[in-house]
Amino acid sequence: MGKNLNDAMKLLEDAQRDVDEEQDKKFVRKDIPGPLQGSGQDMGSILQIVQNLMQGEEDGGDPTCQRIQHVGEQGHIALLGHSLAAYISVLEKERLRRMTTRILSDTTLWLCRLFRYENGSAYYHEDDREGLLKVCRLIIHSRYDDYITEGFNVLTTKQPVIYISAASRPGLGQYLCNQLGLPLSSFCSVPCNTMFGSQHQMDVALLDRLIKDDVDSGKLPLLLVANAGTPGAGHTDKIGRLKELCNQYSMWLHVEGVNLATLVLGYVNSSVLAATKSDSMTLTLGPWLGLPAIPAVTLYRHEDPSLSLAAGLTSSQPVEKLRALPLWLSLQYLGHDGIVERIKHASQLSQRLLGNLKNLNYIRTSVEDELSSPVVVFRFTELQVKPGTEQVSYTSQTSAKPDSTNNNQRELYDTFNRWLGEQLAQLVPTSGVDVVELEDEGTCVRFSPLMTAAVLGTKVEDTDHLVECLKAKIPVLNSTLELREEFKNEVYRTAGLTYIEDLSWPGVGVIRYELFGEEHDPNKRQAEVEKISFGLLKKLKELDSDLLFSSGPEFGGEKNCIYIGMVTEDLDMAELVETIATMGREIEENSRLLENMTEDLDMAELVETIATMGREIEENSRLLENMTEVVRRGIQEAEMQLQKASEEKLMEEGVLRQIPLVGSVLNWLSPVQAPLKGRTFSLAAGSVESTETTYATKAQNTGSTPPPTPTIIRTKHRHPGQKLFRRSSKCSEAGSEAGSLAPAEEREKEVQLPVTASDKQEQEVPDEVKLSENSQVDSKEEPDDKSKLTESLDEVEIQDNEQSSAHTEDTEGLR
Repeated sequence: MGKNLNDAMKLLEDAQRDVDEEQDKKFVRKDIPGPLQGSGQDMGSILQIVQNLMQGEEDGGDPTCQRIQHVGEQGHIALLGHSLAAYISVLEKERLRRMTTRILSDTTLWLCRLFRYENGSAYYHEDDREGLLKVCRLIIHSRYDDYITEGFNVLTTKQPVIYISAASRPGLGQYLCNQLGLPLSSFCSVPCNTMFGSQHQMDVALLDRLIKDDVDSGKLPLLLVANAGTPGAGHTDKIGRLKELCNQYSMWLHVEGVNLATLVLGYVNSSVLAATKSDSMTLTLGPWLGLPAIPAVTLYRHEDPSLSLAAGLTSSQPVEKLRALPLWLSLQYLGHDGIVERIKHASQLSQRLLGNLKNLNYIRTSVEDELSSPVVVFRFTELQVKPGTEQVSYTSQTSAKPDSTNNNQRELYDTFNRWLGEQLAQLVPTSGVDVVELEDEGTCVRFSPLMTAAVLGTKVEDTDHLVECLKAKIPVLNSTLELREEFKNEVYRTAGLTYIEDLSWPGVGVIRYELFGEEHDPNKRQAEVEKISFGLLKKLKELDSDLLFSSGPEFGGEKNCIYIGMVTEDLDMAELVETIATMGREIEENSRLLENMTEDLDMAELVETIATMGREIEENSRLLENMTEVVRRGIQEAEMQLQKASEEKLMEEGVLRQIPLVGSVLNWLSPVQAPLKGRTFSLAAGSVESTETTYATKAQNTGSTPPPTPTIIRTKHRHPGQKLFRRSSKCSEAGSEAGSLAPAEEREKEVQLPVTASDKQEQEVPDEVKLSENSQVDSKEEPDDKSKLTESLDEVEIQDNEQSSAHTEDTEGLR
């Protein structure tokens, strides 16, 4: 069993490393298993299918966002618990009952002692809301005696009411009502403080009045859900006073929140410590301790086990009790000291970050207790706080005065803080910071190490790096805010640009280029604006600048606009705006020029010219191919004639004359009067001829007349100043009567006739040179063939020269 689990974990971890190295690998359809195979598959094939499904990116998502959580040895223990639970479930019933009872009782005892919850019972569940749902069923069973027999009919006599803080996680009240079959009127949202205290704490006085009103109207106050660490800001309700209020009206008090994790520490805030007196509380140990696939736990106190069984908090099935096995193994592996150390490390991280934020200007924090708050919420604001002075609570300031002087400024700061949170999360991903929307403060950045530090492995160095990145972003935010007004004024002073007010864009501003010309067709004008905006954005992105230019957000942004991102204080705003306007005008002028060229274009002439040039290139290419074949045959013929001449020389002079020393003596005694024989190759005629005539007449024979080279005959006359592919205007045709006779004469001049035999004496340049000149342009397209031909001709000429030199030396020696 252990071997198979280790092999499977090793395979999956190796696969994850492969994903990190090859992030561009895409999901393929063949990795999806087809119909169930009749013969079955082995373990390796099945795990390979699982690996392919885990690496799949069929939706095109970012592979870095789909990485498996890094699990250490304690994570392997938790995963092993799920496999062990499946093996244990096949034991015999009696042994299974004893084993599950032991596991459940040990885990419950350890948790109650760790979190100071005396005489409690535990319910283990996957959904963290399921424990509260079971508690609601328990309360209904205990408050309505005939609920087991009468069902929901007994609820009509006194409608139950569930009170939940407005700062709780959204949708919790609706979930409970839907699962219990209660009307939404049974859910009462309790507002938070507005005048005194934290604005994230439940207003106890208002809650008291709400309960009294419900009692007077014949309703039954059933349950109160309090927070020990709100989901947004991490503040804790006044649980001590709420418990007294619940005792007064015989209500059940349930507590949940991230601050419950601090109950394992030596020093605990009094508000959090009061949660140990509640009737029930929910613990999410998985993210607190960094344990994957660990169930949530709801600790509760109730004396009637039958009602707990009826509500589903306990079960008679031993298999359901095995849910606690992964937690049972993990708690034993970590031990008491290991658990405390993880919670303490997370608290120290938040305290360290809070201490560094106090020394920063333009940063306001929202914490409940500066000495023990495990959640830090901060926000970039216009209010400066001098370093070294006591930082004023953000919530107390907002109670007297809004964060911004108007709604537009508030929305702008929300946008900038959203950008700041995204940048910090990207720069320091191990910090676990995220963006949170609070009702009173607005958009803030939240650091909650209790929920992320154990999972991401956050260290002290990460918090320090986070502060350094925050220090670097603050000047950029301030510069952008200060230059927004200057940018707006510069755009108003520049013709062709329109300033667009978009408070949801984190940058210096948004502009739109406006056309100078008057276009009455709105569709055509819209298309022209889109084309110019696209070209302008492309050119701006190509500039050597550190500014961010974009087309805006994918949804909700203005169309055909240029969005400019964050800027620094050394930006020359006038130059930026002028550059954008100049580029826009150039693109518009080029676009209109192109349209005018298209309107004046003589399409018939363009097509005819293209076709004629194509035919010319094709004919020259064929001519070059023919010349290549002619040269190849000429080389072969020259080689045969040279070999034949060598054999004739050997037969006439004898073998002795070919010996170097003997041949010289014989040539001196008996000279041989042999004429000089050479060879010449004519490219025009394509034949190898003797050079006797050349040496006799002292003139090179041109041979036969080469075929005429095809030329382009241009027949259309153009007026002075007329551009290519342009139609002739009527004025130019009327004003050039004298030149109407010129086209026929010029066409005759442009026609190139082939060379005849009568002109051979007047032309001193050989035909092969002419042919090479006529095909000079086309031969560039095939440089390899031309080089081969040149080399072959050089070799033939060298051989002829060598023979001629040898004859000359022998003759001079005899003389």
